[in-house]
Amino acid sequence: MDILLSPPLAFLIYLPLVFAIFLVGKALAGKESPNAAKSALYGSGEAAPTSLAAPGYQPFFLVALFFAMLHLGVLVLGTGSLDLRLIPPIAGLVLALFALILG
Repeated sequence: MDILLSPPLAFLIYLPLVFAIFLVGKALAGKESPNAAKSALYGSGEAAPTSLAAPGYQPFFLVALFFAMLHLGVLVLGTGSLDLRLIPPIAGLVLALFALILG
């Protein structure tokens, strides 16, 4: 029975199963009828924008750094015991997070 749990055999069993499900889904989908409305951009009823909307990655990196510092700081502080020696790291973490928030 353990042979059924081996990854190569499981892959060989699931490959035809997935292919059969794919064929059944394709048969249920119906015939394809391409037209201009289906291939046009959808902007919730508005005209599609003609310029790039992405301002860059700078705002994302600030948010990512904030959450990385927050989560890693909590993990590091959570592994220690509650002691007075934790006051400087907690103060440093709070100060760094405020500096990131204020920009």
